[in-house]
Amino acid sequence: MLKVVNVRTNRRNELLDITDAVRQVVKESGVRSGICVLYCPHTTAALTVNENADPSVSVDINEHLSELVPAGKRYHHLEGNADSHIKSVLVGPSLTLIVEDGDVILGTWQGIFFCEFDGPRSRKVYVKVMEG
Repeated sequence: MLKVVNVRTNRRNELLDITDAVRQVVKESGVRSGICVLYCPHTTAALTVNENADPSVSVDINEHLSELVPAGKRYHHLEGNADSHIKSVLVGPSLTLIVEDGDVILGTWQGIFFCEFDGPRSRKVYVKVMEG
Protein backbone atom coordinates (compact mmCIF):
# COMPACT_ATOMS: atom_id res chain seq x y z
CA MET A 1 0.00 0.00 0.00
CA LEU A 2 1.35 3.44 -0.99
CA LYS A 3 0.00 6.62 0.59
CA VAL A 4 1.08 10.25 0.59
CA VAL A 5 1.32 12.20 3.83
CA ASN A 6 1.01 15.91 3.13
CA VAL A 7 3.11 18.19 5.31
CA ARG A 8 2.79 21.96 5.64
CA THR A 9 5.86 23.63 7.12
CA ASN A 10 5.87 27.04 8.77
CA ARG A 11 9.52 28.10 8.98
CA ARG A 12 12.64 27.89 6.84
CA ASN A 13 14.14 25.27 9.16
CA GLU A 14 12.03 23.02 11.35
CA LEU A 15 11.47 19.44 12.37
CA LEU A 16 7.83 18.35 12.32
CA ASP A 17 6.73 15.22 14.15
CA ILE A 18 4.82 13.06 11.63
CA THR A 19 4.70 9.92 13.80
CA ASP A 20 0.91 9.91 14.21
CA ALA A 21 0.34 10.35 10.47
CA VAL A 22 2.69 7.47 9.64
CA ARG A 23 1.11 5.24 12.28
CA GLN A 24 -2.30 5.98 10.78
CA VAL A 25 -1.12 4.88 7.33
CA VAL A 26 0.28 1.66 8.80
CA LYS A 27 -3.00 1.00 10.63
CA GLU A 28 -5.06 1.64 7.48
CA SER A 29 -2.84 -0.72 5.48
CA GLY A 30 -3.88 -3.68 7.59
CA VAL A 31 -0.31 -4.98 7.56
CA ARG A 32 0.45 -6.74 10.84
CA SER A 33 4.09 -7.66 10.18
CA GLY A 34 6.34 -6.13 7.55
CA ILE A 35 8.19 -2.99 6.59
CA CYS A 36 7.26 0.67 6.28
CA VAL A 37 9.38 2.73 3.91
CA LEU A 38 9.17 6.52 4.00
CA TYR A 39 10.54 8.64 1.16
CA CYS A 40 10.89 12.41 0.87
CA PRO A 41 10.92 13.53 -2.80
CA HIS A 42 12.36 16.98 -2.03
CA THR A 43 16.02 18.01 -2.36
CA THR A 44 15.85 20.51 0.51
CA ALA A 45 14.06 18.35 3.08
CA ALA A 46 14.72 15.05 4.82
CA LEU A 47 13.43 12.42 7.25
CA THR A 48 14.81 11.17 10.54
CA VAL A 49 13.95 9.31 13.72
CA ASN A 50 14.86 11.03 16.97
CA GLU A 51 13.52 11.97 20.38
CA ASN A 52 10.01 13.41 20.38
CA ALA A 53 9.44 13.60 24.15
CA ASP A 54 11.36 16.86 24.60
CA PRO A 55 10.78 19.47 21.86
CA SER A 56 14.09 21.15 22.67
CA VAL A 57 15.88 18.23 20.97
CA SER A 58 14.46 19.35 17.60
CA VAL A 59 15.52 22.92 18.31
CA ASP A 60 19.05 21.75 19.14
CA ILE A 61 19.26 19.67 15.96
CA ASN A 62 18.15 22.60 13.81
CA GLU A 63 20.46 25.09 15.52
CA HIS A 64 23.50 22.86 15.21
CA LEU A 65 22.82 21.88 11.61
CA SER A 66 22.61 25.62 10.87
CA GLU A 67 25.95 26.19 12.61
CA LEU A 68 27.49 23.30 10.70
CA VAL A 69 26.03 24.44 7.36
CA PRO A 70 25.20 28.15 7.63
CA ALA A 71 22.85 30.02 5.29
CA GLY A 72 24.38 32.90 3.36
CA LYS A 73 27.83 31.41 3.04
CA ARG A 74 29.50 31.69 -0.36
CA TYR A 75 28.13 28.65 -2.16
CA HIS A 76 28.33 27.87 -5.88
CA HIS A 77 24.58 27.17 -6.06
CA LEU A 78 23.14 30.68 -6.37
CA GLU A 79 19.43 30.12 -5.58
CA GLY A 80 20.01 30.99 -1.92
CA ASN A 81 19.27 27.52 -0.59
CA ALA A 82 22.57 25.65 -1.00
CA ASP A 83 22.70 25.15 2.76
CA SER A 84 19.29 23.45 2.56
CA HIS A 85 20.55 20.97 -0.04
CA ILE A 86 23.59 20.12 2.07
CA LYS A 87 21.51 19.63 5.24
CA SER A 88 19.17 17.27 3.39
CA VAL A 89 22.15 15.19 2.26
CA LEU A 90 23.42 14.96 5.84
CA VAL A 91 20.06 13.79 7.22
CA GLY A 92 18.81 11.72 4.26
CA PRO A 93 15.65 11.29 2.16
CA SER A 94 14.30 7.98 3.44
CA LEU A 95 13.63 5.70 6.39
CA THR A 96 12.88 2.01 6.70
CA LEU A 97 10.94 0.97 9.79
CA ILE A 98 9.86 -2.45 11.02
CA VAL A 99 6.11 -3.07 11.36
CA GLU A 100 5.02 -5.54 14.01
CA ASP A 101 1.57 -6.05 15.53
CA GLY A 102 0.17 -3.47 13.09
CA ASP A 103 2.44 -0.59 14.19
CA VAL A 104 5.93 0.73 13.49
CA ILE A 105 8.52 -0.24 16.07
CA LEU A 106 9.98 2.84 17.74
CA GLY A 107 11.95 3.27 20.93
CA THR A 108 10.29 4.73 24.01
CA TRP A 109 11.33 8.30 23.24
CA GLN A 110 11.47 8.09 19.44
CA GLY A 111 9.35 9.82 16.85
CA ILE A 112 9.44 10.25 13.07
CA PHE A 113 10.36 13.73 11.87
CA PHE A 114 10.00 15.59 8.61
CA CYS A 115 12.99 17.93 8.40
CA GLU A 116 12.33 21.17 6.52
CA PHE A 117 15.39 23.14 5.44
CA ASP A 118 13.88 25.52 2.86
CA GLY A 119 10.39 26.45 4.00
CA PRO A 120 7.76 27.36 4.55
CA ARG A 121 6.33 25.00 1.95
CA SER A 122 3.76 22.34 1.20
CA ARG A 123 5.59 19.02 1.10
CA LYS A 124 4.81 15.34 0.81
CA VAL A 125 6.14 12.10 2.18
CA TYR A 126 5.51 8.80 0.43
CA VAL A 127 4.72 5.94 2.81
CA LYS A 128 4.88 2.36 1.50
CA VAL A 129 3.74 -0.40 3.83
CA MET A 130 4.61 -3.97 2.81
CA GLU A 131 3.75 -7.34 4.29
CA GLY A 132 6.67 -9.53 5.06
